[in-house]
Amino acid sequence: MEPRINPNLPEWIIDHLTRYLETDGEDGHMWDASLGGGEGFVPTLLLTTVGRKSGEVLTLPLIYSETENGYVVIASKGGAAEHPAWYLNLDADPSVGVQVKADRFDGRARVAEGEERARLWAQMVEIYFPYDKYAELAGERVIPVVVLERV
Repeated sequence: MEPRINPNLPEWIIDHLTRYLETDGEDGHMWDASLGGGEGFVPTLLLTTVGRKSGEVLTLPLIYSETENGYVVIASKGGAAEHPAWYLNLDADPSVGVQVKADRFDGRARVAEGEERARLWAQMVEIYFPYDKYAELAGERVIPVVVLERV
């Protein structure tokens, strides 16, 4: 699935995506977490989904960590009461495109549950501590922990 930048995204996300795509992640893979309330620099991948309503391809940068079988991302939406659109897209169709630095591949998304979710959540909080605050802000919503596996 080829990445696509939606021109309606905030300018800072368009800039991040553009730099990442143009340099195969040499510029953009490590993101300044202070821009989102964290500390230091954190690794980002590019996730490409197909809009469940529009049918349009959408690519977004997300903080990630590695797992035994792929990569993990958090559908936090900054602690909003509703899931982010990218998560709703992959919930409707788990086929995704992923780019980690220069490595682009087709993947399949699944939601981690139980012990796996708890372990991966803790792993992601070590990388980006605001996730714990986002969980508080989300109230009743359980923030999905998503595993992206190569197909």
